[in-house]
Amino acid sequence: MGCLGNILWFLFGGFISGLSWCLAGCLWCITIVGIPWGKQCFKFASLCFFPFGKEVEYGGGVGSLILNIIWLCLSGIPLALESLVFGCILCITIVGIPFGLQHFKIAKLALMPFGSRVR
Repeated sequence: MGCLGNILWFLFGGFISGLSWCLAGCLWCITIVGIPWGKQCFKFASLCFFPFGKEVEYGGGVGSLILNIIWLCLSGIPLALESLVFGCILCITIVGIPFGLQHFKIAKLALMPFGSRVR
């Protein structure tokens, strides 16, 4: 299911979601101060392109909390809303529910990317 799911995901929405994360990463990397945020964006863009078979572990400390607050104010909310809208649209049909759930996983990640790991 993982390979077929990833191929279908990439064709029907994963490409757009991954490009959004890459665009956010490029915008963050324009400044030297934003490079840590840009690196996180590129790391999670790979998850957005092919999310099936991967899980996200959340954790972190005070440093992650501070970076997540800055992230949330500047880029997290638009990326989370994009994934939330796509997830709701895909969950309308029975066939789209697995894809919608992946979008909800990415929306949660868009709100708290620092301190989380993809495995």
